[in-house]
Amino acid sequence: MLFGNPERVSPRISPDGTRLAWIAPRDGVLNVWVAPFAASGDAGEAGGPGEAGGAGEADGSGVDWAAAQPVTADTDRGIRIFEWAWDGRHLLYLRDTGGDENWRLHDVDLSTMEGRDLTPFENIAADIIATSKRRPHELLVGINADNPELHDVYRLDLESGTLAKEIENPGFAGWLADEDLVVRCALAPQPDGSFDVLVRDGEDDEWRVLLTFPAEDVMSSDVLSFSGDGRSLLITSAADANTGRLTRIDLASGETTVLAEDPEADVTGALLHPDTRDPQIVTILKERMSYTVLDPAVADDLKAIRALHPGDPMFAGRDAGDRTWLVGFTNDAGPVPYYAYDRQSRTGQFLFEHQPALSGYELASMEPFSFTARDGLVLHGYVTFPPGLGRSGLPTVLNVHGGPQARDTWGYHGEAQWLANRGYLCVQVNYRGSVGYGKSFVAAGDREWGGKMHDDLIDAVSHVVSRGWADADRVAIYGGSYGGYAALVGAAFTPGVFRCAVDIVGPSNLKTLLETVPPYWKPAIAQLYRRVGNPETDADFLWSRSPLSRARDIRIPLLIAQGANDPRVKQAESEQIVAALTEAGIEHEYMLFPDEGHGFAKPENRITFYTAAERFLAKYLGGRYEE
Repeated sequence: MLFGNPERVSPRISPDGTRLAWIAPRDGVLNVWVAPFAASGDAGEAGGPGEAGGAGEADGSGVDWAAAQPVTADTDRGIRIFEWAWDGRHLLYLRDTGGDENWRLHDVDLSTMEGRDLTPFENIAADIIATSKRRPHELLVGINADNPELHDVYRLDLESGTLAKEIENPGFAGWLADEDLVVRCALAPQPDGSFDVLVRDGEDDEWRVLLTFPAEDVMSSDVLSFSGDGRSLLITSAADANTGRLTRIDLASGETTVLAEDPEADVTGALLHPDTRDPQIVTILKERMSYTVLDPAVADDLKAIRALHPGDPMFAGRDAGDRTWLVGFTNDAGPVPYYAYDRQSRTGQFLFEHQPALSGYELASMEPFSFTARDGLVLHGYVTFPPGLGRSGLPTVLNVHGGPQARDTWGYHGEAQWLANRGYLCVQVNYRGSVGYGKSFVAAGDREWGGKMHDDLIDAVSHVVSRGWADADRVAIYGGSYGGYAALVGAAFTPGVFRCAVDIVGPSNLKTLLETVPPYWKPAIAQLYRRVGNPETDADFLWSRSPLSRARDIRIPLLIAQGANDPRVKQAESEQIVAALTEAGIEHEYMLFPDEGHGFAKPENRITFYTAAERFLAKYLGGRYEE
């Protein structure tokens, strides 16, 4: 249940508000489903979590579940990324092959149920640059068919399927279009890791530099949207501040207005008006999400939405008329519920929960905590205690997030619940280099892979041991991607701290990692070199921070899992550490999944891995193992 497919997830409402789409299994594989939907202003009291029935009229959801049908037919890894086209007739979705992240854009015409491969090129990674309510039959697509490092801009006509190249990429790392689907903003990476934000007045005008995101500001800065009239640009920027602030820039005058900010955390997003593109609600993530209303017209809406559920609302879209909003709620100790919120009546219709069967189990709360690292930096994270086993002397798993320019957040976390259920204290820490806490916190992790970033993890273990929560002799380090690297570092650099380690798609040699990144990462490679090191000039340094360099120092057992098609951390990263462990006679298990990439998408593969990991952890930490 924790690692199988969700029952339903990711609801999306059609532009006209008459149909609901979502992702659910079809013959055990995730596909897109569609059903008729009718917003009902008085349906808010007709149903709630755990009360959903068969037909919409019976359960109050407004969804005609009896008429639901799958509209895609994937039989492999499943579909996880989709959206409505603004014409309301086509559903767009992305698919790769075996986890290779060579995404191709597909659609299905709901009037005929015919599907198309809209980007029929080999070995490309397509992405949707923009769709627009004003041009419902078109979209802009980025495709790296001519140069694998650069995405050119193509215009796609949904009615004919015609795909025409519109802009050849001169070296830009990102594009932004206005509401008329004219590309008028681009990000130009610079050799020092900074980015110039370029704009132009129209498709025939020259590009000009509007501003520059300095290298140290990049992780707290971004371009979000043009205003509806195209005269201003909405961005997050850490200019003249430590945290990313929501800012509007007038394109003619250059006048800058700060709209929202927090001294401790970056702005994480904004709900924009569908027509004016003015920010209405701004989100800032600390221990939990906080919300700032900028548009008084939606203040009562947010109040009504927050009354639906105690979790933190996640805005999942709205119809073209701005009557119906879809909202999910993060929930640390239960399934994630989704509602359709009717703005006229200010009521919510319960739609579904992502895994309703979870409500029948005792799940653990995810508790924020903080501590001070050895050099005085304050770190934040979350602990999840096993229900019914107290809060002292527990076997513990330090679960390290990937990225590393990412962060752990409060909410439902399948691994945390799994570990707690099996009797472990799960510790998650946002070590230096994690995002969301401002640019100085990110910069504190520069060139600190296997250095101060790892010290933070060791300090987190010391903290939970000093609180009496954790048994110092029964601590495992576990993680994927950067977290897998951290697990290997823990085994090789600080084996005395950990009883065992679990590495999922983690790099073992930083030099070979950086030399084999996907080609479309190359335009922004200076940022990666800034964070990790340059393989051409820092070879010795990178080797010193590579677990492979100290493989013979490993004294604890390892479980290593790898996807054969991983484009980010190649199979060789696991193979070379496994070879070193084998040669040195060090205890380890190695799992290679031939049909997976950077992580495990197929339920059967997830179950296989977690079963092995559960057995492994129980063997060395003494937790519960269930056959």
